[in-house]
Amino acid sequence: MNSNSTPQDDTIDLKELFFSLLSQWKLIALCTLLSLVFALLYLKVTPNVYSTDAMIQVEDAKGAGAAALLGDLGSAMPGGLGGKSAADAEIEILNSRKVLGQTIQDLKLDIRITDEQSSLTYRLLNTVQSKVIYKNNVVTWQDKKNVFVIQSFDVPNFYLDKKLTLNFINGQEFSLSYKKDVVFKGKLNVINQSLDQKGLWKIQIYAKNPISHDFSVTKLSMPSAVQWIKKDYGVAERGKNSGVIGLNYNGEDKEHITQVLNHILNIYQAQNIERKSLESAQTLSFLEKQLPELKQQLEDSEIKFNRFREQYNTIDVTQEAELMLKQNVELEKLKIQLQQQQAELSSKYTPDHPLMSAINAQLSEINKKTSEMTQSIKRLPETQRLYLQLYRDVKVNTELYTALLNSYQQLKIAKAGEIGNVRIIDTAIEPVKPIKPKKLITLVLAIFVGGFLGTLLALLRNMLRSGIKDSNQIENELDLPVYATVPRSPVQESRIKILKKKKNIPILAVKHSDDIAIESLRSMRTAIHFALSSAKNNIIMISGPAPELGKSFISTNLATILAQSDKRVLLIDADLRRGYMHKYFNYDVQPGLAEYLNGQHELGNIVRSTEVENLSVISRGKSPANPSELLSTQKFAEMLTHLSSQFDHILIDTPPVLAVTDGIIISQYAGVNLVVARYAKTQMKELEMTVNRFEQAGVKVNGFILNDIQREAGGYGYGYNYAYAYKANKDND
Repeated sequence: MNSNSTPQDDTIDLKELFFSLLSQWKLIALCTLLSLVFALLYLKVTPNVYSTDAMIQVEDAKGAGAAALLGDLGSAMPGGLGGKSAADAEIEILNSRKVLGQTIQDLKLDIRITDEQSSLTYRLLNTVQSKVIYKNNVVTWQDKKNVFVIQSFDVPNFYLDKKLTLNFINGQEFSLSYKKDVVFKGKLNVINQSLDQKGLWKIQIYAKNPISHDFSVTKLSMPSAVQWIKKDYGVAERGKNSGVIGLNYNGEDKEHITQVLNHILNIYQAQNIERKSLESAQTLSFLEKQLPELKQQLEDSEIKFNRFREQYNTIDVTQEAELMLKQNVELEKLKIQLQQQQAELSSKYTPDHPLMSAINAQLSEINKKTSEMTQSIKRLPETQRLYLQLYRDVKVNTELYTALLNSYQQLKIAKAGEIGNVRIIDTAIEPVKPIKPKKLITLVLAIFVGGFLGTLLALLRNMLRSGIKDSNQIENELDLPVYATVPRSPVQESRIKILKKKKNIPILAVKHSDDIAIESLRSMRTAIHFALSSAKNNIIMISGPAPELGKSFISTNLATILAQSDKRVLLIDADLRRGYMHKYFNYDVQPGLAEYLNGQHELGNIVRSTEVENLSVISRGKSPANPSELLSTQKFAEMLTHLSSQFDHILIDTPPVLAVTDGIIISQYAGVNLVVARYAKTQMKELEMTVNRFEQAGVKVNGFILNDIQREAGGYGYGYNYAYAYKANKDND
């Protein structure tokens, strides 16, 4: 090893990285295809989700009390009173149980039905899916064959928010089960009522045809139902302090979500009008009580006054009495007006409010003046006093009744025309296109994600393949030449494992002599001539540190190339354990080397000619029990000496050096020792241990052959550097 070897460069070779990814395009394409398939399956099983929206305008409407207290100051504040938008309170009302709860009750949204057979596989295999319809105050489940309707589903409080299994029996009855225990039984198409320990049941289910599978039915409590609605329901103000509220509702059924959102709008608008007409309602209630009583008082006072006039005929009334009469009438009218205002304000304010206190003070003052006026009337003469009292009663009751009747009619008109302080700008309409899943975006993302994962796996795979990827690495660290870099053959790339299992393996140098792998082996013939020129004999041993490196492939094709150049070549399969070189020549495994070393056959019987001119072969024979001992015998050494004089080149294929000692034994008889390393598989540590094994045995390794170079290295680096040959020749001098 070279102690002065330079350290490896830590920079990233972008070209090598690019070709490394390019060589693994099948992995990247496979990941992209799988990601696309998963995306299509996701789109298949995921239902379309639609969204509908609506818009409400909230008008500023200050109360009478706020207007009286603040005047123009309130309008000068940002967003109205307290700096808040008028829409904030309305948003809370739109999210309240008063609005959503009424919608849930009206449409029976608190009943949830789940088809227990609607699994992932079922959704994949069936194009027509079942659906639940909330319409006409009933809940309907239907698919392409079956349908049933739930008219009412009232369960005890104990079973609220719990899944009950609905099972249809013989098309006439049904049962409800909880945790596999039947809790209720009833008949179809009739109202079923029952009282048990948990509470009252009231179930009404209609079905015409028998249904074979079960369903999960859940009756939601009001809080749970509201939360369920809010998952797909949104309310927000459009813009800052704009007073415009946007509503949206999402769901799988276009008709259903439109119906729900419009129902929410109707309930909200109705409660808003009801809230705004509450003042008129309070006043009308007061007037409806006062008018009959006042009418009766008017009739009684007229009867008494007419009787008095019949008895005393016409009586002259003094100016003082006439003035007192007018004042009394005005006080009574003012009193009834204040009482009407008091009834209106009582719907908004408590009795301690300043406006209520002011009205109460005015009523007290009027009552005081009325009492003083009554005392003054009592001091008049008897006849005038009686006349004045009776006339006053008629006059006051007439005025009051007329005024209250006018107010009553005006309030009825005002209540009928009350529109509240909100206006629905846009109602919900059925959407046309779903908002999710976004099919095009999903497919594009799937392609990008698949490509990214494929690239990531390719990089990870490249990192895990930490074997030798550059011949310079061997030369720098071991100070030994690389005789050849043999690229992966495109012809045999997809056939290696299959060929080993067959009886006959074609020789690539014969079938495809122009293959790039053969060209690289052909280029190292000069290096072999240089090495053999200073070697002790013409025996070339080809070994390797581990199995599956391509030693037999290199040995067979190199021997064929040498034979094609008019050299007599002998190829020996010395891997007595697992050698399969006989398959290249379509021979039986025996007789072979093992039979000769055991004395079962003569040398002439085991040396067999091949279809390649000038090339002979010795197969391994039947695997012996003691291959290392056979190779260590003098008979093996004498055989090599004898054959060396008969052939120009002898190539010996040996088993892995790090696995068994056979290769080290044979190397003692060889003139040139070559070690095969496989690209991206053989570790540098393995080569170091191999060289150490040879050095311990007193044998020098002449060089290496880097086999199975792949395209990821940025192209095939085959061909022979003649400087290596010169260096190898010089080292052997």
